[in-house]
Amino acid sequence: MASARAQIAAVVRNGVFRPGPDETYADGDDAAWIDVDWPALQRPLELLGRRVNVLDTGGTGPPLLFLHGWSSNWQIFLLNIAEFMTTHRCLALDLPGFGASDMPAEPISIQGYAKTVDAMCDALGVESVSVVGNSMGGFIGAELALTFDTRVDRLVLVSAAGLSTEHVARKPSLTLARVLSAAFPRALRFESAVVRRPRLRRAAMQWVIRYPEKLSVPLAYELVLSSGKPGFVPALKALLEYSYRDRLAAIEIPVLIVWGRNDLLVPVGDAERYRRLIGDNARVEIFEDTGHAPMLERPSRFNALLRAFLAGDAEPEAGVAGVTGGGGAADST
Repeated sequence: MASARAQIAAVVRNGVFRPGPDETYADGDDAAWIDVDWPALQRPLELLGRRVNVLDTGGTGPPLLFLHGWSSNWQIFLLNIAEFMTTHRCLALDLPGFGASDMPAEPISIQGYAKTVDAMCDALGVESVSVVGNSMGGFIGAELALTFDTRVDRLVLVSAAGLSTEHVARKPSLTLARVLSAAFPRALRFESAVVRRPRLRRAAMQWVIRYPEKLSVPLAYELVLSSGKPGFVPALKALLEYSYRDRLAAIEIPVLIVWGRNDLLVPVGDAERYRRLIGDNARVEIFEDTGHAPMLERPSRFNALLRAFLAGDAEPEAGVAGVTGGGGAADST
């Protein structure tokens, strides 16, 4: 585990000293998702006693499930779902306590979220699914693969929580989260200004996105809709209190681990830690000059890598420009 001083230095280096985005950064095509009738693809399902907002693109293609992270919503995968919905049955949900979903009947937990996802698959008649999880969504996806081992056939962990979060100081983190949660209602009054102005967008999103000012206004607006939800504090508590480190070797399906080199929330060293703990069935791919959401920040690159992985390519990074791959390319910072 890197020292606190090393982590602070990494945050300063990654967050303050930015070379500027290259032409492949934020290269998604807004027309690909803006023209989709997303409301027609969503419906509420009662899962474990509560209403959960579920997205199902339908079709006969293999199921592909996207799980968002803490303080987020399914829309963080808009650029990916729009790409894969022509070849796959894409599924997503607002996790209970976020987006348009109710709070769960039981206290929020990583295990409870995995049970909700399993119940969703049952309700939709999906026996086995490939899972893509970002941040807390990766934590949940791995828990799903461990607890419901026949449910997941392939797993993609994108800047997944679950390892370094064991060492985060809980009390100050939860105190800060409560302060932020109390401030959300007032902050939401200014969401339009934040979305429209690049400098404000950077100030609001730079802990997650390497270059928030490069996101389009329509896409940024979809992302700010996730702010101020009731699951904010309870989900953070769940993240900090649960560990599955000793169980990860039981995951025997193919696993792709994708990370941004400049992730300010979950250190890039966790990519290699996940690979070691899972074993030879896991491989690591690192995106340089990228933050906590590689699938959003570099969608063309991520989509090409994901498509090759889903197709069963032994080296999915082959032919994908800008990927540092080969199994263990993460450092320990």
